[in-house]
Amino acid sequence: MGIFNKTKQTGGLMDEIRCDEPSYLIWKWHPAGVQTGESRRENSIRWGSSLRVKDGEVAVFVYKQDGGTKQDFIVGPCDDTLKTANLPVLASIIGLAYDGGTPFQAEVYFINLARVIQSKFAVPFFDIYDPRFDDFGVPVAVRGTISFCIADYREFIKLHRLNSFDLNDFQKQIKDAVIRYVKDVVANAPAANSIPVIQIETKIGQIADVIEYDVKDRLREDFGVEVSAVDINAIEIDKSSDGYSQLMHVTRDVTNATVQAETAAKVKDIADKQRIDVENYEEILRIQREEAQYAQHKSTQSSNMAAFQIEKQAEVGIAGANALGQMGSNGAGSVDISGGGDGFNMAAMMASMAVGGAVGQNIAGSMNNIMSGISQPIVSGTVPPPVPRNVYHVAVDGQATGPFDMDVLAQKVTGGQITSETLVWKNGLEQWVKAGEIEELKSLFTDAVPPVPPQDL
Repeated sequence: MGIFNKTKQTGGLMDEIRCDEPSYLIWKWHPAGVQTGESRRENSIRWGSSLRVKDGEVAVFVYKQDGGTKQDFIVGPCDDTLKTANLPVLASIIGLAYDGGTPFQAEVYFINLARVIQSKFAVPFFDIYDPRFDDFGVPVAVRGTISFCIADYREFIKLHRLNSFDLNDFQKQIKDAVIRYVKDVVANAPAANSIPVIQIETKIGQIADVIEYDVKDRLREDFGVEVSAVDINAIEIDKSSDGYSQLMHVTRDVTNATVQAETAAKVKDIADKQRIDVENYEEILRIQREEAQYAQHKSTQSSNMAAFQIEKQAEVGIAGANALGQMGSNGAGSVDISGGGDGFNMAAMMASMAVGGAVGQNIAGSMNNIMSGISQPIVSGTVPPPVPRNVYHVAVDGQATGPFDMDVLAQKVTGGQITSETLVWKNGLEQWVKAGEIEELKSLFTDAVPPVPPQDL
C-alpha cells in the first residue's frame, strides 16, 4: 500500500482531483492541460492523486469493472489521497501487473448539492374560457420562475447519463414540463375559483401554489430534482384579441340587463308596499284606535279601583236588603204567637244582616288585597312574597279551626261566632288563650254589636 504515499510515480505527476468552478450543477473533471473530449487522457487517474470534495458537493467515480459499469460516491467535505478506503476498485487494480504507475480509467463528476437553480419560463398566449360564456376564447400568457436543486444524487444519476449531461438541455426539459402543468392549471383557474377570466390576475398566488404542488412530485419522479419554489410573475390577458372584445361586449350586456331587472324588481317592491299601505290604512287606523281605547279603559279601571270596590260592596248590601224583603214570604219574618201569627222576627232579621255584612266584608277584604297587590311595585321577573299578617286559630266545639286573619275574625265577632271568652291560639303562644285577653283582639269586642235579646213568648 506504500505506492499511494509517494508524491511521484512512473508515468508522470500526481493529479489533484477537485472542482473550482464558480457556478455549476454537474461538472466533469479532467486533468490540468487536457480539454474535455480531447482524449482518453482526461479519464486517467494516477495512483496517489489527491481528492478534494467541498461541503455541499459529491464526487462520482464511474469506471468499468468485471464487464460492467461501477460507481463510487465520495460526499464532501473530503481532502485526502485516493485509497482503497474510498475507492474499493483500487484493490483489484493494484493486483494487476501495471507496474504501479499506469493510471486507471475513470470518469469523475462533481455534483453541486447546495446550488439552487432558478430557471425562468414563459408560456406563450393560449386560449382560456370564461365559465359563464364558453364560446369565447381569451388569449392568456404566463411568465414565471422555477427554483430547484439536486437532493437525491443517486436517484438523479439513475435518471440521467452523466457523460452526456448538459445543463442547458436539462433546464429546457424542466421548463417544457413546467409549461405543461402551468397551462393546465391556468386554463382551469376560472372554473376552479368561480371567477370571470378578466379576474384571473387576482388569483396569481393561488395558481402558483397549485402549480408548485403538482410540479414537485412530477419533477422529482421524472428528473430527480427537488422543486423549492414556483413563482408566477405575471398572467397577461391579450385585451386586443377578438375573444376578449366579444367577451366584454356580452358581459356588459348581461350586466346591464341584470341591473335593469334588479332595478325594476326594487321599484315594483316599493310600489306594491305603498299600495298595500294605502289599502290597509283605514284598517290600521281602526286597530290603533281600538288599542288606544282599550288601553285607556284599563288605565281608568286601575285608577278607579277604590270606587269599583265600593260599588261592589253596595251591590252586596242591596242584595242583602232584597233578601230581607223576601224573608216574610219565606216564613222567616213571622213569629207564631197563637199558632199562625204574622209577627216580626227580630232574630231572623239580625241573622240576615249579619250574613249580608259578612259577605260584603269578605268581598271588601278581597278587593283590598287586590288593590294592595296592584299598588305595590313589582320587579320584572320576580314574585313578591306575601305580606306577613297575624292569624289565629279558633276553638269551635273542641276543634281547632282557621287560621283566620284580623278581617275574618272581625266578621266572626260581628256575627256572634266569636266572643271574648272564645279560645284562640297563634304561633308564639304556649297554650290556648281567651280572645278578650289578647291585646290586639280587644278592639274587636269593644265595638261589637250586642246580640239580640230573646223575645218573650
